[in-house]
Amino acid sequence: MLPYADTEATGLHPAEISDHVAPGAHAVVVLDRAGWHGAGDLTVPEDLTLLPLPSCAPESNPVENVREYLRQNKLSHRVRESHDAIVATCREAWNWLVAAPDRLASITRREWAKPVIS
Repeated sequence: MLPYADTEATGLHPAEISDHVAPGAHAVVVLDRAGWHGAGDLTVPEDLTLLPLPSCAPESNPVENVREYLRQNKLSHRVRESHDAIVATCREAWNWLVAAPDRLASITRREWAKPVIS
């Protein structure tokens, strides 16, 4: 968890994803149109391609469903005493969600988005 979102912070994510791409493989990372996602100085590893979603189309962004699910189930109507407590609560909510991969897959699944297998 980072306390800010900018190009430098965003650059950490593709680097981490790239570390998990199999040698010789290539991955596509779908992202929204936040300004720092398309910044000219964003470093993108050679084994990744960034695929920006259309503007103003939250229904095409599975992360919107994740945010809403976490808000409804773990993060709504809560008051925390400090920034550290907020971060801890968010971390706990995220760990709870990723501990159930089937639940996460069902939240983010798009029936119209099927992998192409060749």
